[in-house]
Amino acid sequence: MNTTIAILKELFPAASHGRILLVGGSVRDHLLGRASSDIDLAVSLDATELTACGFRKLEPRSIGPIWFRHDQTFGSIEATQLPDLRTALAEDLARRDFTVNAMAMTLDGELIDPLGGRLDLEQRRLTVCSPRSFSDDPLRIFRAFRFEADGWLLPPESEALIRERDWQQPLSLLPVERFSREMLKALGATQPERFFARMLQFNVGRGYLPELFAMPAIPAGPLQHHPEGDLFSHAILVLQRVAERTCDPLARFCALFHDIGKLDTAPANYPRHHGHEDTGFDLARSLCERLRLPSAYRTALAWTSRLHGLLNRWGELRDSTALKTAQQAVKARIGEILPLVSAADKPGGPFAWQEWERAVRIATMTTVAMGIDDARLKGMAPGKRPDFILQRRVEILRDECGGKTG
Repeated sequence: MNTTIAILKELFPAASHGRILLVGGSVRDHLLGRASSDIDLAVSLDATELTACGFRKLEPRSIGPIWFRHDQTFGSIEATQLPDLRTALAEDLARRDFTVNAMAMTLDGELIDPLGGRLDLEQRRLTVCSPRSFSDDPLRIFRAFRFEADGWLLPPESEALIRERDWQQPLSLLPVERFSREMLKALGATQPERFFARMLQFNVGRGYLPELFAMPAIPAGPLQHHPEGDLFSHAILVLQRVAERTCDPLARFCALFHDIGKLDTAPANYPRHHGHEDTGFDLARSLCERLRLPSAYRTALAWTSRLHGLLNRWGELRDSTALKTAQQAVKARIGEILPLVSAADKPGGPFAWQEWERAVRIATMTTVAMGIDDARLKGMAPGKRPDFILQRRVEILRDECGGKTG
């Protein structure tokens, strides 16, 4: 924080320092001893003063106008104009979500905490700033769940405000991207499963993730293979196991929804889900498109759904099938994600990391590295080249490890 304040003092003229406050997450992170990637300010500076300091005005649809400046050290610096810091600050802080985000600090390091945020911070408690906090912005419900995924706690009075009404209609008016941002942040948290469990517990967010709400009523599979019972419990177990191995939100997302194809199984076929890997391919793409997630999520989840079952039967696969599976995983950029999900999906199964790494290496070798004569390859009919190259990969695999029989 000392570095932050020093840079801000250099950025703004000395005569304006008394009209500038650090607010929100910047103060919270400082008190927690964390580095803050973005800086939020409340200022009583006019447009001319802000422009002179390199800020430009933005007017987002969902919130009031803000002034923005990019900084190589902090990333973004955002400034909200207040007519007078002394009279308007208390109202501005009271309009925020939780007391831990409603503290301010002067450029002299003095803490301003009218709502008791520091005590809540010490107890990692998410007390709302006002009874209207969630009504003013229903997306704050998911922000609370996201904080809980990082070890925070909603006190009973905050929980009661969520339970007191049906949020489906007000949430439907918000851009889905705002929900997705909170979800992805939660997936990177220490206990990502808590975000989704709380959605079910409070029955909030069905419009965003109907798949999640359908899972508890669907069997994960035959009980001898899935003693956890329902699909939600299974998905959470896989998510937790993958979360122990990686902090990557994409890998964790694929873990949670790897069995999305089971949602399309006819109840008459329960508890089995034949063909769910292929069915999940299209359902995965539909889910990611609805949530407006990056294309990498759509591709990764679709191919994780389709391929994870093959890794669960790894010992039964023909050499050629194993190599093609590895090749497709690399192409879909899930070469590291797919084995994580498979190992978490079926602990103690036939899948072996060393064999997977070998298959990936061989599946991605160039023709030169495999010793294939370029002139011979060019002399072949184009349609025969892929099979010829694949057969050479199979030969290399067998030479290295004895191979399989197919």
